[in-house]
Amino acid sequence: MTESPLAPDLPPALDWVNAAPLRIAALRGRLVALVFWHTGSATSANALADIGYLQTKYADGLSVIGIHTPKFDAQRELDLVARAVNRLGVRFPVASDPDAVAWQHYGIRAWPSVALVDAFGRLVDIIAGDRQREALEQRIVELLDDAGERGVRVYENAQPALRPEPMRELCFPTALALTPQRLYVCDSGHHRVMECSHEGQVLRVFGSGSAGFEDGPGIQASFQSPGGLVVLKDALYVSDVGNHAIRRIQLGTGQVDTLLGQGSPGTPQAVANFRESPVLLDRPCGLAANFDRLYIAMAGANQVWEADLTRFGFRPLAGSGRLALADGAGALAAFAQPMGLAVLQHTLYVADGQASALRSLHLGSGMVQTLIGLGLFDFGQASGKRPTARLQYPVGIALDPKSPVLWVADCYNDAIAMLRLGTGELTHLPVDYPLRRPTAVVSDGARLWVSNTDAHEVLRVDLASREAVVLPMTA
Repeated sequence: MTESPLAPDLPPALDWVNAAPLRIAALRGRLVALVFWHTGSATSANALADIGYLQTKYADGLSVIGIHTPKFDAQRELDLVARAVNRLGVRFPVASDPDAVAWQHYGIRAWPSVALVDAFGRLVDIIAGDRQREALEQRIVELLDDAGERGVRVYENAQPALRPEPMRELCFPTALALTPQRLYVCDSGHHRVMECSHEGQVLRVFGSGSAGFEDGPGIQASFQSPGGLVVLKDALYVSDVGNHAIRRIQLGTGQVDTLLGQGSPGTPQAVANFRESPVLLDRPCGLAANFDRLYIAMAGANQVWEADLTRFGFRPLAGSGRLALADGAGALAAFAQPMGLAVLQHTLYVADGQASALRSLHLGSGMVQTLIGLGLFDFGQASGKRPTARLQYPVGIALDPKSPVLWVADCYNDAIAMLRLGTGELTHLPVDYPLRRPTAVVSDGARLWVSNTDAHEVLRVDLASREAVVLPMTA
């Protein structure tokens, strides 16, 4: 039987985010899992959660190292990677590999992938894709047992790697929802949802502030990295991204309950009645609603789904499930990680993150069309008509209530863009304030509210003057 080759050592040019440089050779006697990922990938986020769980469970023999390999130009920036490490709750050493040197040395072909290096320093396996916890755990147990039987296993707990964010009123705010009287904010890093005035006075808080999956009133409930919001009638619907669930807040009483999802990722399946047949979700993100229909951007499944809030049916509207940019009706279309949604009459607009695209979905026919965007690796920052306009990882979108305009949080361009729906012209809006990875935008026609996510702020921007004000977000 041919023996596995020694694993390549890590390139010295790696930029270490939250730990001192590590060498594979110095970890002999331990099993090493190298996780290759990128910050804009929903499947990478799933893989990081799984490997983090396994690191805790097998801390006395398993060392985990994250290797961030960029897809987008913006991901070469070390600060972006460092913020993502904290936003995703990563607690193991992470290095940035901007030129994909380690990726090539290990023969990696896809995000996410986990390369396993045994106690002898040999590269023994590469497991690609997300939702691989069971396969990874089985292989980890085999390799740790083998090392123990051969007397080479080093029993010593791995030390967590932490460089925490500064304490702020907000921590990685994401989704926003606006009503004539209220602003709702997903305070994602604090695992809570806030009800505020338009000026940023906090009126109520939903969620305990610690990650969890509990229903109940107000701060007795718990969320995990909430990241989508929409108000419909007397309820606020929340994409509880880390719990792979849709939660509902009754605005009259503050009671939080779970509408869809089981707390862990899975392949969504259509059901006739979701109250009687539990369903699994995969990183639900953006939400939109009208006429008792809730629309869900299922980022991990690359699809858009509909929940009927009257008859309780749950079904896919469009998307084959493969990560791609393709127009067509229903399952003939393909999305690349849909993130944000906005609905106007019979049209649902979609921010398609990994395709750096804006799409439209006709709710009657299921026809998907691309408004801006050319492919998975065609991105940039350029205003203009459809053939020349470019975005880079758009996340949040919102319709202007007073004009045929779609506002776009152009996340990796640190910008807000405006698409005129009549002419198809895209413009990047000059804002008199530095933006750092904005992920959400809402508008009342005269002003914008923006989640300036990596700066831990919510801004209000006057559209006439372009002047931005940081909201206090205090009681």
